[in-house]
Amino acid sequence: GILEKIRLCLIKRLLPDLEDRRKYHKQFASSTSFHGVHNIVHTQSKARRALWLLIVVGCLAIVIWQICSRFIYYFSWPTTTTVVVQYVENIKFPAVTFCNMNRFQAHAVSNLKVIFLIWNIVSAILQKFSMEEKYSQELNYFLLGNQNFSIKDFTRKNGFYLNSSTLLECDFFGMPCYPQDFEHVFTEYGNCFTFNHNDLSARRVSLSGRGLHLLFDVQQDKFTDEPTLGYTDAGITFVIHSPQELPRFDGLGLLTPVGMHAQVAIRQLKSIIQEYPWGECKPDIKLQYHKIYSTNGCLLECKARYIQDWCGCLPFLLPGNGTECDLLKFYKCVYPAVYDIEIKGLCTVGTHNSTCPAPCEETDYPTTVTYSNFGGEKAIKYFSTKLKKSPEYIRQNLVRIEIKYHDLSYKITQQQKALTISDLLADVGGQLGLFCGASMITIIELLEYIFTNFCWMCIFLLLKAPEMPQWNNPSQNQSTHKEKKRGIQEC
Repeated sequence: GILEKIRLCLIKRLLPDLEDRRKYHKQFASSTSFHGVHNIVHTQSKARRALWLLIVVGCLAIVIWQICSRFIYYFSWPTTTTVVVQYVENIKFPAVTFCNMNRFQAHAVSNLKVIFLIWNIVSAILQKFSMEEKYSQELNYFLLGNQNFSIKDFTRKNGFYLNSSTLLECDFFGMPCYPQDFEHVFTEYGNCFTFNHNDLSARRVSLSGRGLHLLFDVQQDKFTDEPTLGYTDAGITFVIHSPQELPRFDGLGLLTPVGMHAQVAIRQLKSIIQEYPWGECKPDIKLQYHKIYSTNGCLLECKARYIQDWCGCLPFLLPGNGTECDLLKFYKCVYPAVYDIEIKGLCTVGTHNSTCPAPCEETDYPTTVTYSNFGGEKAIKYFSTKLKKSPEYIRQNLVRIEIKYHDLSYKITQQQKALTISDLLADVGGQLGLFCGASMITIIELLEYIFTNFCWMCIFLLLKAPEMPQWNNPSQNQSTHKEKKRGIQEC
């Protein structure tokens, strides 16, 4: 009885009769804001009705094609790049790291070749190095006899140093600077020194053409590289970088040979990259030992983690707080571990799914370098008298470097989304309005019409359900079938 009451209620209240449903369909076609549909319903001419039907179907096909193409374009994650030049009254000066091409003092140890081999093994974590087999036996003898030898302490004590005898002149924007203004840092060139390492607020320039002026004495007679290992240059190498980033010399360092005057004009270039999938950056990545994210800093921390896990120690050239590796660990574990990291690609750089994706914001300093011979005859005589050195010494040891901004401006290169959600909705709405005269209200009308017909279909199926065979109970179905068969035979 209850099921019958529900059935009657559905028939009377929720399921209109056939005539009412026809009236509803006709009323929807006559009143909808979807253009062209009412012309199909109300026209009496069959030819005109067919023409309007063809027009509506054609416009609908064009709309579907256009909307699909816009969605395909959107999900290809397109980007555009804008370049803006911003002029300012003053601009931050970058950090500059200076290194002597001669790494160690010649008198520091009798067998300087072994020291260079050791340093190459140690610095291989920053720059690839392949050791020749002919030096391996000599190196093994040294390691066995000097197990407590610290290459870090040796480099700091006997490498390039910065004091009044090597930094003869220093001037920043008209104010004198001193060796104390430089921060010591280890790189693949041994001892290096960074100016403006803490991004001090005073390190700004307000006039182009003025900046940092330096005069170095490389002291070739004290610092001698090993020519048989490929170290044949003499001079100062330097790299210009952001004050919050570590210096990176592999392929980016600028070289000023002895007896030369280098004038370096720099520009500031800021790059802003979109996050994945439009770009390759990940804004949520943070580094543990660096203030800002950079691919070089991320790569160093990645190597440090793997070496710490494999060798139980940490090279002093890598960031971290682990136990420092001794020489045997460097030779037996760290050097092979770096080789495995390179070969197996455990620390990758570039794409969003790599270990170290591209940074979302990055500041570079493109440079233009010009050279001239250091000093004329009078200048050579002046420095010879002042330093009490011969003119030949002046030409073979002094290096002058000037670093200044080309102009007081910086360039911003920004990667932007070529099609945002708002643009996509505007495109879809424009196509609907142009070809069908439809809007959001029209879409809601269509959804309401579809939902109403769907409900009627569901009610119709529910009303027919009691009359359908009970497929879930095979024994009952078989008995019912037998009873019907008997009744037919009796009849």
